[in-house]
Amino acid sequence: MKKSYCPIDTFINVIKGKRKATIILHLFQGDKRYSELVRLLPDISERMLSKQLRELEEDQLVGKTVYPEVPPRVEYFLTELGKTIHPVLKGMMKAGHVFEDLIESEELKES
Repeated sequence: MKKSYCPIDTFINVIKGKRKATIILHLFQGDKRYSELVRLLPDISERMLSKQLRELEEDQLVGKTVYPEVPPRVEYFLTELGKTIHPVLKGMMKAGHVFEDLIESEELKES
């Protein structure tokens, strides 16, 4: 995690990335195994998902539990810090719906 000039930029830099915010929203609903996240996020590669999870771990938003089984089982969870940003992400999601509705209404006017 790197501090920026503006706290908003710091926040955005931490959560920007391919589906990081979506990963956090899914984990807020409960711990998830890697395979569950793969199914929930079909539009990104497993390599990219692994990278995003690793970065979220480094930024202390996500943790993981590795169970000593064969085959290995890994579950990801939100840390306390990760849980604190949930309301902000929910607000961003609501704003996204507003913008999507606006885009759709503009597209309808054009057709």
